[in-house]
Amino acid sequence: MKKTLCYISFFLIIASFTSSCNVMKRVGKNEHLLTENTVIVDDKKDKTETVSNLIYQKPNGELLGIPLRLHIFNLARPNIDSILNDKYRNPENPRTGQKKLLSLKQYEALIKSKKGFNTWIKKTGEAPVIFNETKAEKTAAGLKKYFYSKGWFNVKTSYDVEKDSTQRANVTYNVVRGNPYYLDSIATNIASPVVDSLYQSKFKKESLIKTGQQFDELNYTKERNRLTTELRNSGLFHFAQDYVRFDIDTILPGDIVNTDLIIENRAIRLEDSISRVPFKIYKIKDVNIYSDYKYENRNKAISDSVQYKDYNLYSYNKLKYRPKALTDAIFITKGQIFRDLDRTRTYRYLSELKAFNYPNIEYIENEQDTTLTANIYLSPKKKYDLGFDFDVTQSNIQTVGFSISTGLIIRNVFRGAETLEISGLGAIGASRDASDSKDQFFDINEYGGNLRLSIPRFFVPFNTDKIIPKYMSPSTRISIGATSQRNIGLDKQTLTGSFNYNWFPSKMVTNNIDLFNVQFVKNLNIDNYFGVYQNSFDRLNQIAQNINYINNDSDLSIPQGADDFIDDVLSNNTSLNPDDDSYQDVSNISQRKDRLTEDNLIFSSSFNYVKDRRENLFDNDFSILRFRVETAGNLFTSLSKTLNLSRNSNGKYEIFGVPFSQFIKTEIDYVKHWDLGKKNVFAIRSYFGIAIPYGNSDNIPFAESFFAGGPNDIRAWSAYNLGPGSSLSTNEFNEANMKITLSAEQRFNLVGRFNGAIFVDAGNIWNVLDNVEDEQATFNGLNALENIAIGSGFGLRYDFSFFILRLDVGFKTYDPSRPIGTRWFKDYNFGNAVYNIGINYPF
Repeated sequence: MKKTLCYISFFLIIASFTSSCNVMKRVGKNEHLLTENTVIVDDKKDKTETVSNLIYQKPNGELLGIPLRLHIFNLARPNIDSILNDKYRNPENPRTGQKKLLSLKQYEALIKSKKGFNTWIKKTGEAPVIFNETKAEKTAAGLKKYFYSKGWFNVKTSYDVEKDSTQRANVTYNVVRGNPYYLDSIATNIASPVVDSLYQSKFKKESLIKTGQQFDELNYTKERNRLTTELRNSGLFHFAQDYVRFDIDTILPGDIVNTDLIIENRAIRLEDSISRVPFKIYKIKDVNIYSDYKYENRNKAISDSVQYKDYNLYSYNKLKYRPKALTDAIFITKGQIFRDLDRTRTYRYLSELKAFNYPNIEYIENEQDTTLTANIYLSPKKKYDLGFDFDVTQSNIQTVGFSISTGLIIRNVFRGAETLEISGLGAIGASRDASDSKDQFFDINEYGGNLRLSIPRFFVPFNTDKIIPKYMSPSTRISIGATSQRNIGLDKQTLTGSFNYNWFPSKMVTNNIDLFNVQFVKNLNIDNYFGVYQNSFDRLNQIAQNINYINNDSDLSIPQGADDFIDDVLSNNTSLNPDDDSYQDVSNISQRKDRLTEDNLIFSSSFNYVKDRRENLFDNDFSILRFRVETAGNLFTSLSKTLNLSRNSNGKYEIFGVPFSQFIKTEIDYVKHWDLGKKNVFAIRSYFGIAIPYGNSDNIPFAESFFAGGPNDIRAWSAYNLGPGSSLSTNEFNEANMKITLSAEQRFNLVGRFNGAIFVDAGNIWNVLDNVEDEQATFNGLNALENIAIGSGFGLRYDFSFFILRLDVGFKTYDPSRPIGTRWFKDYNFGNAVYNIGINYPF
């Protein structure tokens, strides 16, 4: 990390003077620096990314018109080895006297570090691009090939080079396309009757090449791939892409093309010749599953075998899996035709079980009856895996903390490929008050455990295959956990439990249902509330001093003095009136304290939908849609009414002495990225969330509320520091039950692995349809949208390949907490900026 920070500092320093450097420093006497490429297509400039990518030689990259990487490269010494040898290995040079101060190993390390820094400059920089005639010719040929592939068969290309006296060169590529060619007719010549029948009856209608469309070579490639996939999923075991080809006839009057689709018979290679035979449809004769295959077992005899439905299961030792657990993961079925898709799905499902190493599927051909025997070899992972993790931490609560966690994974617990995970956590720490000799040094502790059972199917008493087929990889997860914290905030005990279903309707879509999710939180030390929420106490203390409730040189005691003051104010036993702002502040502090110190019981169900169009980790043109809806408390309400349970003094039903929460919560999150080429990406995010209490609740539990600000949100405000609405809150944690966020970000490359960004974030949180009465914090209609906060700024990112280290600087552009008329650009400076450090992109 220190090394990376040094490199960042070096980059910032050299950026200040590179504009005055000589870019021609490393250009030879008879060489020309390439400064510009221009592509003219039919007398018009073409700046599209597709055409730009066809150019073999491009000028040095620029930042704000400055070839920054070229300047960096010019700082490197080209003959560094001879310089270092002369400077540090020359006996006549006084600098070699450093050898007397350093060991030989240290001295060589010093020389190596200087060479390494010079190498880093070279790698970070970019060598001058010297015009190359051969690459210009290749570019012209590449342009011709590209436009030819798109149907301009008479295309002509050339290039002109303009060289000046300053050893700079500009290249202009000229493209004259002529008229495009269109498909006039498509004929077929399919040798195998079974292939011809399949094509005419099932595949012809979906063809990607059609009469009347402009010729495009890419469509032919896609059609070849489509036919190969369809035929291999129709029983043609021996079929391959090479059997499909197209003959294109362009020697016709007019600008038209005739196409012949040719699919040949199967080729069988003999010793000295090749014979052609028609393709045949293969069916699966037998499916054999070897449940504990290892290479060293290949010559051993099978000791256990079971026939289950249409599957044969074999084991070299005793079979440790229930047959159904394995056959549910196999999509290859006896009596069905061969399909590549079944093999792919089987590989995926077996991998998702996490019970086996990568499986092997082998087909053995039975030529006499055109059938296949499928052998599936499974190599089980170890039944038990044990892991440990040790951490040392520090925070604003504790000066030092030590934690150890352990996890045990047990596979195939009930012989159905289930996985049981048992984890535990134990931690101790010293708070900032532990330095007092009266306190025990390690006065903070936390411990807990969790059990999670993963079942590779839906755990239900009925068959769901018709609703959710097994190719959607249905699974069930059951978990239960408990934690206890002491001297951390209010101290708490937490019990959690969940029953979850998960499945994948398609490659892009993930569905998730929490049949139930239970959270029980019990606060153990509510007397420490004002010790944790110090800002609330400071405001309360200030009000007490202002009205002479206490002396100016004294403070309210915690908790008794603070609680008594709140009771006296709200009982009208002080000089404050309900119309006073200070009275309202005390009321708000009281409501917040009651809410954050109450015990919570949440019994909820939820549905999650995610549609992710991202092809892979490097895809920069995609969208992601996330939708979630959650309801809580409905079952408990029905039971309470049915059992005619009594209510507490606030009219709320209680279970185990705790009022349960009842609400409905919805979240919609949409992210879209556009790849603009040349490592430029434009990204947007829109988010809306709302949680509405009803029935047994007047507000939303803190854990289910929304907050704003932070490195992945409105970056001009720190986390929990924005809102609600236009209120100027001093609370440590500002939260509410409705949230809107809109963000836009332009990302671009700076130098090498350094990337930059400029961004605008907008949004806020509000209270709506709950018991909060502060007008500044509530959403009372569309007029409340004028309180949407706006932040803007810039960011610097360093790409480590496997993750992105991100620094974002956010400025308060529009601050709704300020009076109207003074909200725009009032704190728009580095002194009031918020500096966010994050990992990976915010959206």
